[in-house]
Amino acid sequence: MTSVSENMEAQDERPQISRPSDFKSLITTTSASQLLKSDLITEEPMSEEQKFDTVSSYIWSDEDNDEILETIDNDEPKEEAPTDRPSWANKIEYLLAQVGFSVGLSTIWRFPYLCFHNGGGSFLIIYMLMLFLVGVPLLFLEMAAGQRMRQGSIGVWKVISPWIGGVGYTSFMVCCIVGLYYSVLMAWSLFYLVQSFQSPLPWSMCPLLRNSSDFDPECERTAPTTYFWYRNVLKATDEIEMGGLPVMHLSVSLFMTWLIICISMIKGPKSTGKMLYVSVLLPYFILFCLLIRSLMLEGAHFGLKNLLAAKVPALYSVQVWRRTGNQLFLSMGPGFGSFTAISSYIPRSNNCVMDAFVVALLNLTASLTATVFVFAIMGHLATENNEKCYLRNAETVLYLIASGVLPAEAHPPDSMYHDPSSIYSTWLKSLPKQTKDTVLPYMTNCNIAHELKEVMEGPGVAIVAFTNITSVFSGSTFWAIIIFVLLASLGLSTMIGIMQGIVTPLRDTFSSLRKYTNLLTVGVCVPMYLGSLIFVTSSGSYYVNLLDDYWVSLPLFFVVILENIAMAWIYGARRFLADLIIMLGHPISPIYRWLWCFLSPFVLLVLFVSTLLHLSLKTITYLAWDSSISNEVIRIYPSWAKVLLIILIIITILPIPAYFLYTLIGVDFTVSMIHSGTTVIFKPEAKGNSPKSNPRLQVRKSQKKINKIDKQQGKTSLPCE
Repeated sequence: MTSVSENMEAQDERPQISRPSDFKSLITTTSASQLLKSDLITEEPMSEEQKFDTVSSYIWSDEDNDEILETIDNDEPKEEAPTDRPSWANKIEYLLAQVGFSVGLSTIWRFPYLCFHNGGGSFLIIYMLMLFLVGVPLLFLEMAAGQRMRQGSIGVWKVISPWIGGVGYTSFMVCCIVGLYYSVLMAWSLFYLVQSFQSPLPWSMCPLLRNSSDFDPECERTAPTTYFWYRNVLKATDEIEMGGLPVMHLSVSLFMTWLIICISMIKGPKSTGKMLYVSVLLPYFILFCLLIRSLMLEGAHFGLKNLLAAKVPALYSVQVWRRTGNQLFLSMGPGFGSFTAISSYIPRSNNCVMDAFVVALLNLTASLTATVFVFAIMGHLATENNEKCYLRNAETVLYLIASGVLPAEAHPPDSMYHDPSSIYSTWLKSLPKQTKDTVLPYMTNCNIAHELKEVMEGPGVAIVAFTNITSVFSGSTFWAIIIFVLLASLGLSTMIGIMQGIVTPLRDTFSSLRKYTNLLTVGVCVPMYLGSLIFVTSSGSYYVNLLDDYWVSLPLFFVVILENIAMAWIYGARRFLADLIIMLGHPISPIYRWLWCFLSPFVLLVLFVSTLLHLSLKTITYLAWDSSISNEVIRIYPSWAKVLLIILIIITILPIPAYFLYTLIGVDFTVSMIHSGTTVIFKPEAKGNSPKSNPRLQVRKSQKKINKIDKQQGKTSLPCE
């Protein structure tokens, strides 16, 4: 496959002025009338850019695909990647990198919680619909763009449309900010992993007071796992305003996290791929083992029954659709630029259509497996708590009998202590009405559905499930190590994907950095570690929730909307599909064009507007620890937190309008030179095999035949019609 500049010279020597960022100018003195005569400026509808870029902008059906494929065999061999660019050792390692980035901690951290509070089965139905109708096409788009351009997110979108070249910079900034707080989630997992090498486990019982045999009263008022999480791990303050220095043990854990990430990135794709066999495949194996074991627990069926119970009103709720869309994009990861960066290290002939489906299906598999596991565990815990409630009521009755308030006939049967769930209700119904009326005011209303809701409170429900499961299974230390190896592995593979979205664009944009790849990686990881320290202060977890709950969605939706529009409506979805057909050598379903042009932009725009309205009109809250009552309470974020959110959103999105103005100024300068009587002659850049020497997708000889067919059929040149 010849380079773009060679094709341009072979077809027409006339310069193009439509994409100022793709060309260099040489100023010569001549008149404007001569410029018009030379056809550099024309008022005809069909410009020279269209002559080169209409490629096969008219992919309407599979018959058109066949027309393209018939001419491929007569063309020159497909262009392969520049030899100086590193690549994945094989297709499996490449897929593991994509899956590892997509299947992260948020898959386990938030999915079960959102599923429970947003309609159960209805949430799953909405999620799967959005996954295959919106998620897969967008994954395919990002993978194909990176694979074809062989660049990171910054370079790719400059090529597709210089007017929105700032999208790549915004994706870069999103990766930087998300990387800061996401690394803290991995640091928490590492700390728990280190603490797991103890017997008994430190969160299995309440600690004793210093110089006393009494337990800490703050711990006795709550569960030991909850106390350990807030007081030992986070050392959480009661409010976000109460700051402080970074917690020492979390700072050390965070340093080890960034050290592991840095070493993994320095080794490059080929070495990183070997590590991904463990960090990606091991979590799936562990999840499967945990799932089988959890299904054997008493009460697991009750949790699964609540999972599968679809609440029909949730299907019509805008808020449920908004939360589902947020989870889909946060879990899958489009908009970060990481899919684009990872795909830039794979040969152009790779089947990225199948890759998108594989990544989506594995992400869905991990989400469903983790959800079934968590619901089974929570069903078991709710059943246990409900039985404890029965036994407390029985003890209350025994106390009232001993006090003479109740007659001896009210005595609960001794078999209740062996099977409280089945015997309690029978015993209570058998009491005489007068005795029952006397007993009920002293008894707690035991409701297993209420108990399930209690244990499913808070988005950190996964940590509760994972720490509580160690007390459920025999061999608690072994299971604790296994569980937190799972979480640490998930965090590491996702962080490697995020770092690819940072390092790859820097290396591609600044060619001088390619010689110092190791130094660049260290230069990125050190400031990232220092910036992450703010999230390991005593109030740091509240900042993590602030960004993860309210900030990250808006920039991601904005980025993905612009990416979709740039490819579908500016470059042209049919043209893009034609390029991919030529690149891959096999037909691609034209349904992607309709999804990119109509469904995806509509869904994304609705999600963006609803998220913006939610952030603007609703009071933003967080779950805080109240040490006075040893319980989680909902607090309102202070006004400065909302200001901080707005500032971060503006800073993140700012590169898009800034780069647009930069490009516009370049065009205005060109036009002013033309009106002043000076000819601006644009010549293509020639930099050999450099990625920047390919400013637009490949134009092949077969396109002449397609354009001829299109003219005969009278087709227009609109990109999405």
